Amino acid sequence: MSWWETVRSGLGAIRAHRLRSALTVLGIVIGISSVILTVGLGQGAQREVADQIDALGSNLLIVSPGSSTDAGTGRRGGFGSASTLTGADATALADPDAVPDAAAVAPATNGSVSLVNGDTNWTTSLVGTTPAWLQVRSRELSAGRFFTADEAARAADVVVIGADTASELFGPRSPVGQQVTVNGARLTVIGVLTASGSTATGTSEDDQAVVPLGTASRLTGSTADTVSTIYVEASSEKTLAAAYQEVQALLATRHGVTTADADFSIATQESLVETANQTNRTFTVLLGGVAGISLLVGGIGVMNIMLVSVTERVREIGLRKALGATPRAIRRQFLVEASLLGLTGGLVGVLIGVVGAQVLPHFIDQAVAVSLLATGAALATALALGVGFGVYPATRAARLTPIDALRSE
Repeated sequence: MSWWETVRSGLGAIRAHRLRSALTVLGIVIGISSVILTVGLGQGAQREVADQIDALGSNLLIVSPGSSTDAGTGRRGGFGSASTLTGADATALADPDAVPDAAAVAPATNGSVSLVNGDTNWTTSLVGTTPAWLQVRSRELSAGRFFTADEAARAADVVVIGADTASELFGPRSPVGQQVTVNGARLTVIGVLTASGSTATGTSEDDQAVVPLGTASRLTGSTADTVSTIYVEASSEKTLAAAYQEVQALLATRHGVTTADADFSIATQESLVETANQTNRTFTVLLGGVAGISLLVGGIGVMNIMLVSVTERVREIGLRKALGATPRAIRRQFLVEASLLGLTGGLVGVLIGVVGAQVLPHFIDQAVAVSLLATGAALATALALGVGFGVYPATRAARLTPIDALRSE
């Protein structure tokens, strides 16, 4: 038989047992579609994290306070629980002679306040900072302006709000020039931030109110010189490592500590990306292992059905051998049938995986990226499973002798 006749014979054998063939490839279909969706979820998550990091600034250093220790119990809190950073630290970091690789520095305090506009009120996060915050956080304004250095110095009653905050308080009206009340103080809205979505931790960047540092201290009653975060923008991505060392050395000197027992921590965007991607890779490998088990079960199903097919067609094999068919031709016939089963399962699995990648984001609010490499590898794996698990049945069929095959019942 020629290759074309062998393929036709294999397709005929599959069509003769449609339901059995469909159930045989079901395991491969589930495995292939699972691989595509698993890899797609992992890559989609990595892409979202990368976009969020890029939006925040790829050459940004984030300085946070160290851990606190309860004097009574000795219990230590996590990083960020102490109050070890001050506005004076930020001023020192902004000195180009002390930190030459820093392009801009912005201290920030965080809190929660309720904004009131007439009969409408909305609780949002409050950020107290300096004019450099807009640059270091890579944010833009959709309307109005940001507060000036003079307004920051005199703790002016001005506020810049996020897109979601503006929508909740003012609806379709322009909020610029309007006033909101915060803890009895009336603030004038001077700008609206362009929408930028959420951070990698799920915190909305569009639901916040940004005010001068002194204004935030007055509104929340916090210590005027204490800050919760200092953002340092390196002059470029190439100088990020140098800026890190300079910031670490200066703060250690100012606080009278060593780098080993520092009362502050410094995070870079690269470390945030690596941490998030490492988590995504772990889940991708875990889910990929489950999908691999499905593929293995599917391959075993192909072998089982091919063994059944050999048993059912023993007399056919004996007749073909008696008419001159070689063991190689018999082996090829059953290998083609197994390959067709694997390829069919792979094609259907790829189709379901691609369609699922388009539909799934609407239900889980998570991007799913279709990887051409993963799709091609999954299809090749399905074909390899068909061939690999079809070798033994095909070899068993090829080894049958004509006389024994014709005598079988």
